[in-house]
Amino acid sequence: MQAPRSSGDERRGWSGATQPPRNAARRIPRSPDLPPVLGATITPEGTDFAVHAGHADAVELCLFGDREDTRGESGLERRIPLVEQAHGTWFGSVPDVGAGQRYGYRVHGPWLPDEGQRHNPDKLLLDPYARAVDGEVTWRPEVFGHVVDEAFRGSGEQRDPRDSAPYVPRGVVLGDGFDWGEDNSPFVPWDRTVVYEAHVRNVTARHPGVPEHLRGTFAGMAHPAVLEHLTSLGVTAVELLPVQAFTHEPALVRQGLTNHWGYNTLGFFAPHAAYAAADDPQGVLDEFKGMVKLLHAAGLEVLLDVVYNHTAEQGGHEGATLSWRGFDNRGYYRLDGRGQDVDVTGCGNTLDLRNIDTCRMVLDSLRYWVREMRVDGFRFDLAPALARGMDDAFDPDHPFLVALRTDPLLSRVKLVAEPWDVGPHGWHTGEFPPPFAEWNDRFRDGVRTFWLPDVARDAAGQPGHGVRELATRLAGSNDLFGPEDRGPLSSVNFVTAHDGFTLADTTAYEHKHNEANAQDGRDGSDTNHTWNHGTEGPTDDPPTTTARRRSLRNLLATLLFSTGVPMISSGAELGRTQRGNNNAYCQDNEISWLDWELADWQQDLLATSRFLVGLRRDHPIFRQRAFFDGRSVRPDGTAFDHWYAADGAPMHDGIWNDPRCRTLLLFLDGSLLEADSALVVFHGGHGDTEVHLPSITDVTSYELWWDSAQERPAATLVNAAPVGPCQAVTVTGASIRVYRAVTHPCR
Repeated sequence: MQAPRSSGDERRGWSGATQPPRNAARRIPRSPDLPPVLGATITPEGTDFAVHAGHADAVELCLFGDREDTRGESGLERRIPLVEQAHGTWFGSVPDVGAGQRYGYRVHGPWLPDEGQRHNPDKLLLDPYARAVDGEVTWRPEVFGHVVDEAFRGSGEQRDPRDSAPYVPRGVVLGDGFDWGEDNSPFVPWDRTVVYEAHVRNVTARHPGVPEHLRGTFAGMAHPAVLEHLTSLGVTAVELLPVQAFTHEPALVRQGLTNHWGYNTLGFFAPHAAYAAADDPQGVLDEFKGMVKLLHAAGLEVLLDVVYNHTAEQGGHEGATLSWRGFDNRGYYRLDGRGQDVDVTGCGNTLDLRNIDTCRMVLDSLRYWVREMRVDGFRFDLAPALARGMDDAFDPDHPFLVALRTDPLLSRVKLVAEPWDVGPHGWHTGEFPPPFAEWNDRFRDGVRTFWLPDVARDAAGQPGHGVRELATRLAGSNDLFGPEDRGPLSSVNFVTAHDGFTLADTTAYEHKHNEANAQDGRDGSDTNHTWNHGTEGPTDDPPTTTARRRSLRNLLATLLFSTGVPMISSGAELGRTQRGNNNAYCQDNEISWLDWELADWQQDLLATSRFLVGLRRDHPIFRQRAFFDGRSVRPDGTAFDHWYAADGAPMHDGIWNDPRCRTLLLFLDGSLLEADSALVVFHGGHGDTEVHLPSITDVTSYELWWDSAQERPAATLVNAAPVGPCQAVTVTGASIRVYRAVTHPCR
């Protein structure tokens, strides 16, 4: 029997429809025995509120007026007890409450610091599931759950009775509804991915093509002027430094600084309001979605750098009570037997993903950003901290990682781990399970060492580290990512990131210059694998500046010619400097912001960057999906070598193990891919050298594609006379050459 047809209006929404739309997802009613969805959910009658407080005795929902009233007198606060409770979740429905409502919570329960319980109903708490955060933290003693002095020092033992409401932000109830139009993720395969690590403010704060009122914002990030730069550069994914709501540590605020990078999360479901041109919570949410939509339309994926390892309640038990600590300190945080925080993040607290409710919060947050905000993946800050088991050791089969790998939504997006934290045995590069990719710090250190300190050693007549490490990184880091059949695309290769020297500064500084951070030089790494080319900092000396620029091109080219997934830190293509500051996390100023007024040499570097990214994009030999070793076999059964020495002969153990060897030739055979083959010459010696191009089956000659000794890609190189096999060429000191291998017509 045929069911009666529904009207078009009925199909657009089930309200009033006699039949649900065909192929619609099944609506699963809420069981009366289970708590509702966490957070604030608008209904036809009002808003449902639900929050987890696993050890509480009572929970009060606190409603506030509009923005002008949120810092007003306590009489403007309406308190509503949540009387329904199940499995540690407290909930209730409030009629006639809708979008725009500001709210928070007060939680009653034990104050037993030695047992990790720190409930204090005098502290207004931000909903961990709030989708918008209105207001900022005003750092005063009242925002601490325990008694502190004016310098925020205290034992953490005595509960503070003062009301924190005038000094902390509120959550905001928001509705759904955004016109995504025909939005679709580009879904770029890993082998074609080129990641651009970017900070919303740094990229846009000084961009002359972005209107002033949009600079430093999500809207500015999606402005046509920025999109044109990204697409002309050729990157395929933008990885944004933290954009979830965050706040600034009191020590920085007292010094007039900020947590500029944002690794201090205050809300895992809310975009950071200060990054929006919009000044209302709904507008902030819509602006973020609009940015994603426009980046997608430009063919760019959006990845988020997310910080689930710790929260803004920094400083351990001596930190503020803003949200999680007041709801369930014992449940949300990793504690020892005395109620003290176990810190493997360097920030005083560590979220405890062994706890099912904490793990659920993180997974719910990730699903929200994928499903509702349509982002395409995540980079997990200090990822081992998320996967330390009951014995505190890293567990690649931790329930959180298993959940990510099996979730039908999250397992299909890009997942990237920063594979170290600061806890015991914290370095785990290569140990995360598939489908995770990982930041490869061994690539960074090996490539920098070859092109910078080892060139300096060679100039001084001292042995370096040879070429074995460089070859291992060029070939995809099989030593790290070979086990578990992960493959080289598990390696996110980079030579610089937000943390550390910029690319230009690796060639201009050997020592950090972090005076502006006001920490007496204690912050930032002292091991940087850099070389100043004989002069610390800026110089007008022509030989020095020429050598530095060539080193920049060498580092970029090595990154883009290597097997794996390249990540470019924003501004590397422009020669951006931070004046030697290798830890600019607190510098929201011209130290960090990209300067778009480019000198001639910077224009040349930008042109080079575009050329190199294009070379990788257009030629599959630079995007290999498998590891390669010293010898391989073609389909016709003939063998060939990948690696050759300066004399044109195949590499052998004596050369591989020679610390004075500074020249390496890499042949990339395109026959299996039905593509061009290439020969790449890496010469890390300080002086010029003679190189014999190898004799390889079916290769009749070599045509020069690119030479890092040239300031700018030159068409004249392509028209240079071909070089025959076994012929000697002179290669400039510390440079790279790329040749196209011309093969026999029969191939």
